[in-house]
Amino acid sequence: MAARVYFDCFEADLASSQLYKRGTRIALRDKSFQVLASLLEHPGEVVTREELRRRLWRNEVFVDFDNNLNTAVSRLREALGDSVDRPRFIETIPKHGYRFLGTVTEAAVSPRTAPVKRARLVVLPFLNLSGDPAQEYFSDAMTDEIITALANLASDHLAVIARTTAMHYRGSHKDVARVARELGVQYVVEGGARRTDDRIGMNVQLIQACDQTHLFAQRYDVPMSEMFSLHRGIAQAITEHVPAIAAAIREGAVWHQRLPTKPTEDLAAYNEYIKGRYVIYRMTAEGTMEAKRHFEAALARDPGFALACHALAEHYWYQGFFGFVPSREADLIGRSYALRAMETDNTSADAHALLSLLPTNRNCPSEIDYYDWEQIQSEVRRARELDSSSRLVRLRYAMVQAELGQPQEAAAEMEKALESDPLSVDVNGWLAIMLYLAGQCDRALEHALRLQDLEPEHLVTYVVLGQVYLAMHRFEESAAAFRKAVELSGELPLMVGWLGLSLGLGGHSHEAQEVLDRLRGLARQRYVPPTSFAWTHLGLGDVDEAFVWLERAIDAPDRMIEPIKTYPFLDPIRQDPRFAALLHKMKLDA
Repeated sequence: MAARVYFDCFEADLASSQLYKRGTRIALRDKSFQVLASLLEHPGEVVTREELRRRLWRNEVFVDFDNNLNTAVSRLREALGDSVDRPRFIETIPKHGYRFLGTVTEAAVSPRTAPVKRARLVVLPFLNLSGDPAQEYFSDAMTDEIITALANLASDHLAVIARTTAMHYRGSHKDVARVARELGVQYVVEGGARRTDDRIGMNVQLIQACDQTHLFAQRYDVPMSEMFSLHRGIAQAITEHVPAIAAAIREGAVWHQRLPTKPTEDLAAYNEYIKGRYVIYRMTAEGTMEAKRHFEAALARDPGFALACHALAEHYWYQGFFGFVPSREADLIGRSYALRAMETDNTSADAHALLSLLPTNRNCPSEIDYYDWEQIQSEVRRARELDSSSRLVRLRYAMVQAELGQPQEAAAEMEKALESDPLSVDVNGWLAIMLYLAGQCDRALEHALRLQDLEPEHLVTYVVLGQVYLAMHRFEESAAAFRKAVELSGELPLMVGWLGLSLGLGGHSHEAQEVLDRLRGLARQRYVPPTSFAWTHLGLGDVDEAFVWLERAIDAPDRMIEPIKTYPFLDPIRQDPRFAALLHKMKLDA
């Protein structure tokens, strides 16, 4: 067998016992790698437990062989992102052995498909050098812009850590070596920014983490009118001083791919936009509405400002998704902003991803057809062709896969996003959701608990924890998490409905009935998503009433109904003919 073999997105170096995923080395203990090597040498064949014992422990006497082998296989599955219940790679043959299910390629792959070992770099939050706390949004924006510009340059050679992870290091005072170890990066960019009425000053330095050598350092002082070319110039200077990229340039490689264009000619509009972006990252209801006002102010100055259009489109979609307002009401406004963004730049991957959330009804263009899966997948494919690494594109692709009954594929996509954004609440949260929908509850809980460490007071943390515990039938812990979500959200009906489900399934029917009464009271004051009633009725065992509300959820539409094919708590009613009718109505019965 060849010294290196390939399967899915993995590369196994059998000579050095090393495993890589898309070029990044995966930590894997020796016994687990030996199990993998044995399986890769016999793809599609059963490798017995006795054969594995002889390979892993030879003539050693092992009184606890079974547990040790089980542990080695479990660690291997974890590294591969595999599941016991729904295996992609390793199938268990009970009491006998294991079989490798994937396609193994022994021949060296072509340069176009070979895993590329890219250098990894993080841009730490730029310091606010103005001395004015009110200018913090500007130094944040400069950090964002440099990250975006770097991500668009030399992407074949350089992997750039995403903004959401980088911002976790704001004010941490951790040294470069520690940051590099925690994120697995080889290079760190540090700097600071300040602005006056008509000028920008920036300090930037590129540091090699292994020995903390300064590879590049530069001060900039330019007129505000040169701000956008400054971002591009700094990113280009940084990449040219990364050794691997410098070598590629010397060899004549075309290393620049997508230089960002100037987003607007109106600097005041841009200032409103970055203020909105700064406050929306707080992830609070107040911050969200303040951001909306800034984005609208930006568009009032420049009606063709695509980034502001896109931000508003995403804002309205989330309003409908979380049930602040009915989806149809929010989504029609959101679609109009997404289309405005497309008028300015029809090559925007994020705009195509948003339009896949809001597909036009072909018979009535003024309406949205939420279940036109052909059109939805067409927009997602176009978005992936334009930029498959975008957070929104990855998320929307994963959501579509989960809705179509492919949660394993959805989880794999979110794992790719995690490689560049390991500390993101958004990415860890969606990965946990996709994993539990795929039946990988232990791994889902791992990411949900990581969320709790990252953001112990974040609403998303407890929505995710509640759903994962629910899937594990740990109803008391699920209810506790949803109670916290209700509290943090200010009694958002969406959260109240999930609480009703966990209480009912946990045997607390009296409290679940109180939740139902609570929802009825809320419905007299504000919009309540139909699934909030459906979930609570399911928890109470009132299946007939649950089906009434599930039907209404499809008609609404209520975004929480979309993963109907993969929700584990719906398993008890899947054989009911009314469930098949629901799938047919959503065009998911094919």
